[in-house]
Amino acid sequence: MSEASPTTSLLNLNALLDNPVFAGGFGLASLGAALAMARKGAIASAGMIRRRLIVNVEISKKDPAYPWILAWLSQPREYTSFLEKRLTRINKLAVTTATTTTPNGPTRASFFLQPGYGRHIVKHKHAYISVNREKQSTSNLNTGEPHETVELTTLYAHRHIFEDIFTEAREIAMQANEGKTTVYSVRNFDWVPLGEPKRKRPLSSVVLDEGIKEGIVGDVKDFLERQQWYINRGIPYRRGYLLHGPPGSGKSSFIQALAGELDYSVAMVNLSELGVTDDKLAFLLTKLPERTILLLEDVDSAFINRTKRGSDGYNGPTVTFSGLLNALDGLSASEERIAFLTTNHIELLDPALIRPGRVDMLIRIGEATRLQAAHMWDNFYGDVDQDGTGRERFLAKLDALGLFAEAKDGEQPQRTSTAAIQGLFLFHKENMEGSISMADALIPQKFEAEP
Repeated sequence: MSEASPTTSLLNLNALLDNPVFAGGFGLASLGAALAMARKGAIASAGMIRRRLIVNVEISKKDPAYPWILAWLSQPREYTSFLEKRLTRINKLAVTTATTTTPNGPTRASFFLQPGYGRHIVKHKHAYISVNREKQSTSNLNTGEPHETVELTTLYAHRHIFEDIFTEAREIAMQANEGKTTVYSVRNFDWVPLGEPKRKRPLSSVVLDEGIKEGIVGDVKDFLERQQWYINRGIPYRRGYLLHGPPGSGKSSFIQALAGELDYSVAMVNLSELGVTDDKLAFLLTKLPERTILLLEDVDSAFINRTKRGSDGYNGPTVTFSGLLNALDGLSASEERIAFLTTNHIELLDPALIRPGRVDMLIRIGEATRLQAAHMWDNFYGDVDQDGTGRERFLAKLDALGLFAEAKDGEQPQRTSTAAIQGLFLFHKENMEGSISMADALIPQKFEAEP
């Protein structure tokens, strides 16, 4: 077979190009390819220009700043022109409702408006900011709540405005909670505020026996001032306190007042609550909110092994002794932590729990003393009992009832609690004579089981 000459091949190519069907198809294909390449290049160029000219900040709902930004976006703004007002106002809103119940009164509701889902445009100082609040298709595996994000977009030249926005948003949040104490509780694997922040309780309103309150407050403040001292010596920056004593002695009230004094929050875990496991407790302690006192209530429950389900459907706590110890000072234990443990039954605790490093101060807050009763009387009736004669009569009656007697021959005297005294005073708010005459009600009642 003879090979075609170059001249013959060139003639065949020319003939093919002269064919109008082939030439038209080849031309259209070339034009389509050129347009596709041009479109791809334009998209790439636009993306590059966009990345160069604008900047995004995404805030997840899991981030503490998420509610701060929503509150900041909800603030009223001033507009310099009618056009600006039309362009930047937020038209789509969502509402969050909080209810509080007052004693002997109606339930009060407060409404908080915030930007709804979708896109909005706001202006802060000299910068226009695009806001996109979006609910994701994914959700939290533990709570089932959909993930949410807020994305802020502005020109790259105005990127420094974000620092100003976050600072202002945090200040708004702090002002909203000024004079209040936030109490966190456990919900699944997260800390959530337990209702609305509570009004700070004055430290003076908690009456403990002489020197106890001052000693704890002084130790906590000394600890907060010595962070570098701990770091220099390689000591974990943690401090633990165990408050033990009978119910109603003021343990939880004191911790709440201390948090208010320090301007801290309280993160509360009841270890007797069903569902608080070792892993859950350890995880929660690693993500403790900033400037928060950890309160572990009823730590003796970690030593009780109840596995049989009772008639009430309760089968006991699930935090084990070893799990509690590991959470307090194991490898995963968090730093920069103030922890308070409470119990009504210290006799159930293992010495391993109350050793230094886990519990640095062991304090008994017991039954009411004469000093406490006197201070509480002054708090309630000091304005009407200015000469103190009513107080002395009240204390004398408590003496006669044997409520301040010391133990003799191994016998435990009958005592009363500060909660019981406060309850008596609350029942006779404007009647100190009623409190004196009804002081017999402070004698602890003994209930015998029915045969």
